[in-house]
Amino acid sequence: MFNSLQEIFSTLKQNKLRAIMTGFSVAWGIFMLILLLGSGNGLQHGMENNFRGVAKNALWIWSRQTQVAHDGLQAGRRIQFTNEDYDFLVNMFRDDISNISGRFRLWGQGTVTYKDNYGDYDLEGVRPEFKNIQIVDIIQGRYLNQMDMNEYRKVAIISLPVKKALFKDEDPIGKYIRISNVPFMVVGVFENPERRDDEQIYIPVNTAQRVFNGSNRLNELAISTNALTVAENKRIEEAVRTTLMKRHKVAPDDKQAIGIWNTLEHFKQAQGVFRGIRLFVWVIGIMTIIAGIVGVSNIMIILVKERTKEIGIRKAIGATPWSVIRLVLSESIFITALSGFLGLVFGMGLLSAVSIILKNIAQQSPQVENIFYNPSANLSVVVSALVVLIIAGLIAGFVPARKAAAIKPIEALHDE
Repeated sequence: MFNSLQEIFSTLKQNKLRAIMTGFSVAWGIFMLILLLGSGNGLQHGMENNFRGVAKNALWIWSRQTQVAHDGLQAGRRIQFTNEDYDFLVNMFRDDISNISGRFRLWGQGTVTYKDNYGDYDLEGVRPEFKNIQIVDIIQGRYLNQMDMNEYRKVAIISLPVKKALFKDEDPIGKYIRISNVPFMVVGVFENPERRDDEQIYIPVNTAQRVFNGSNRLNELAISTNALTVAENKRIEEAVRTTLMKRHKVAPDDKQAIGIWNTLEHFKQAQGVFRGIRLFVWVIGIMTIIAGIVGVSNIMIILVKERTKEIGIRKAIGATPWSVIRLVLSESIFITALSGFLGLVFGMGLLSAVSIILKNIAQQSPQVENIFYNPSANLSVVVSALVVLIIAGLIAGFVPARKAAAIKPIEALHDE
């Protein structure tokens, strides 16, 4: 083994520049493959983080103004959702809907105080089911529950930024905050994994309507469906839209009056884009590696040509064709494996460094996580690529190795 390595080093030493350039092309190929895979994963992780706090099969429904006159009503009429719309959808789509919640936003009621601390925050009335649509992490206490709804309790859950602003290091659970001078007991603290900086407060929707003169009005409806496919979710979306349009006397062709965001449709579209990006990355990376392998094959052909006499002497003194093939293949594999390993190490090292830097940046600017985050390459994929690279090195060296094994001693000794 040691003698074989010595022989390989001796041969490559005589052709330093060619060996270095060929090794660099192979290392660069796998280095770029890893970087491209990592970058693609970083973009995909950023995209997935945009959906992290939302149910993947959700429908977000909001009202707008009508664009077309219909049934004696003029265009420009503002649609207003109500609790009756919520009840109707619950009964109408019992088999299609897993969770549904109305949302009542407290516009202009955002001043919240606790002792001497105060601030203006986003205030929303929601139902307990909202936790399965807008997904948050409960850090302390609990989420809103049905008992809060049944008894019209004045309770609230607050986001972590609100807790830090109002309570500092004090435990907020069981303490009272004042919303427009109305006391609400804090029963939970949450963090929004999608938007960690959001300063939000949730209270029971019926309590919000009763206390803040909301009557039976709702600003939005949020639904998570039982759909498993985009087509099925789209069917439910159109059925819900048609139902609400009929209830509010909207013209069938007035698609702008009611807005719906179908998260499953957008999520699948984004996934399709990234599948295309990954395919492009693999094509570019593989082409780069192939270029390196061709370089290995070329240098081995040159080496065989330059060592024709040496190979002839080896065969004259008893070297078998297999020993000649093994000699050439070992040099080809050595260049390929060593260069590929170095490219792998540098590529993984760079991705790891970038990932650490991004995590540090995200602590100050969480929105970075929604753009580009955790650029990593799957280790099994990388190792598989290295194995393929070594096999390709075998193939690249086999043609010149066979040529070397076929050299006749008498012809080799007369070679100039």
